[in-house]
Amino acid sequence: MRVSFIIPLYNCLPLTQAMIASLQATVPASLSHEIILVDDGSTDGTREWLTTLAQPPFKILLNERNLGYAGANNRAAAEATGELLVLLNNDLELTPGWLEAMLAVQGEIAKSGAIGNIQLSATSGEIDHAGIYVTAKGKPEHDVKYLLNRSYKLSPAVTGACLLIERSLWQELGGFHPQFINGGEDIDLCFRATQKGRTNAVALRSVIRHHVSATPGRKRHDEQNAYWLTLRWKNELMQLGARAWCRHHVRHTPYRSLFSLPAILAYLAGLRETPPTAALLGVEKNINHSLVLWTESFGRTI
Repeated sequence: MRVSFIIPLYNCLPLTQAMIASLQATVPASLSHEIILVDDGSTDGTREWLTTLAQPPFKILLNERNLGYAGANNRAAAEATGELLVLLNNDLELTPGWLEAMLAVQGEIAKSGAIGNIQLSATSGEIDHAGIYVTAKGKPEHDVKYLLNRSYKLSPAVTGACLLIERSLWQELGGFHPQFINGGEDIDLCFRATQKGRTNAVALRSVIRHHVSATPGRKRHDEQNAYWLTLRWKNELMQLGARAWCRHHVRHTPYRSLFSLPAILAYLAGLRETPPTAALLGVEKNINHSLVLWTESFGRTI
């Protein structure tokens, strides 16, 4: 299969150069591939540096205006020719074998969706991402739990910082939703893949390093993105957050108040598939509280 690596750029030239060097050093020699670099309005010499790169394997796209993470990736994906897309942030440090492990998992899962990997903080070395989970408040957060002796684990979503997906599925899903601004696009994409019957997973034998949120302005729209994601996926977030709610409820609620304890323990033990009603109502209450605050701040809906 041919692979299209898609890398949006916005300043941070030294990180970009180091990342590209690590990519070229770790791509298997026999792999048919292209590297699509889409510059989103850099002003730090990135555009001048791009003129020094050989085409192929590089394909250079220059945005006339800043399109943001979703727009830049969508434009590059529209130009891709590979059967597989690998989305990469420009602040990664790629290590030997990272891609092969992701390709193996993608081939192992019958109807794969988005495949992510283990990402370590480049500064601390601690795990920053091993998938996504949903908290008792109905909010997605990075999971840091690592399973030994497994090639992959299932996850409701993975980060777009390093994400592998079939180009045909990307096209079917319509790529990233443009309403999100530098955050939430990846989770929304993964949820839509799940709706199509696809399985998202984390390749546990693919480990890279990430200079987390190095891009200028990366966190500026976090609350707005969370608001839109919650409006679009409230029911799914309730279901996914139920397990965390049950754990919190068991740990912090006085025993005499645990009227739903048998159902909660059965759910946590895997003896029942559906979350207890109390858990769903508890997560919904937390979500509704956040929605009230967000509505007061933004005053609009999707």
